[in-house]
Amino acid sequence: MDLAALVRRLPKAELHLHLEGTLEPDLKLALAQRNGIDIGQSTVEEVRATYQFDSLASFLAVYYPAMEVLQTEQDFYDLAMAYLRRAVADGVRRAEMFFDPQAHTSRGVPFSTVIEGYSRAVAEANLAGVDGQPISAALIMCFLRDHSAESAAETLTAAIPYQDRILGVGLDSDERDQPPAKFAETFAKARELGFKLTMHCDIDQPGSIDNIRQVLEMIKVDRIDHGTNIVEDAALVELVRDRGLGLTCCPISNSFVTDDMKATEIVDLLGRGVRVCLNSDDPAYFGGYVADNYLALAQQADLGPEEMAQLARKSIEASWLGDAEKAALLSEIDEVMQA
Repeated sequence: MDLAALVRRLPKAELHLHLEGTLEPDLKLALAQRNGIDIGQSTVEEVRATYQFDSLASFLAVYYPAMEVLQTEQDFYDLAMAYLRRAVADGVRRAEMFFDPQAHTSRGVPFSTVIEGYSRAVAEANLAGVDGQPISAALIMCFLRDHSAESAAETLTAAIPYQDRILGVGLDSDERDQPPAKFAETFAKARELGFKLTMHCDIDQPGSIDNIRQVLEMIKVDRIDHGTNIVEDAALVELVRDRGLGLTCCPISNSFVTDDMKATEIVDLLGRGVRVCLNSDDPAYFGGYVADNYLALAQQADLGPEEMAQLARKSIEASWLGDAEKAALLSEIDEVMQA
């Protein structure tokens, strides 16, 4: 079998995926028409032409306005199910998916509408799989770091009645002048409540290495999103390796935010025993789902089947599945490689 077929066959986890970032042009147009919203475009091609950016800031300027078409519980359900269908086609067996409630509540959509739609898709996938393929899924609620710490605390409070539907909390959006320490109190409360913790430490941002140090030493996260700037500090690399923490890297989106996929850093971290894994981030905007990210890295770094399997294993190990579920999926990877 060729490398592309192998990559899609390998059971894997996707741990860095923004549901709002899976809003494909055709679905955006369909939701706009269903909800009677004039988005200024009338064809899929016109919508696709608006997905243009060359930095994190310019990406976010496109990303957030696009969410206006998400209005009803059914809209959020449809968005999540569309992603899960793409995921199972790429061999994803575990999806831990981000969502941004503040991006919706700030424009008048109730928190309950967002969580009811997303969690209905998750429940259906966990019960019966998707398109005949097994997959387990979970939600990670992210706070927007360019909103206030008070807003994050209010969002956490709003989530408490739905805690059985939310596995963890994260931190995303524009990192400039928004250090992790700003949200230390809210994350401490989330940990007390039993949520898993993760935070974005995006690549090549001002203070990237300081942000990584804060999330490790002050917040004490269970995982780091992006995080490849950690190679700037050997002691921090040893710390994440010794703690068994995952770094959820996104090669294709890296190449949009900077001029570098960070292939060298990802392969280096993999070689040092860090649980570095590959993910698609905002695939509708960056043009590649998870298998595309595996193949892009393989081409850039001249990797073969064994490295692809190693990355798939790391994704399972870095997930928040239980030990038995992890062991079963790791055995499946071994079976695929033996075949």
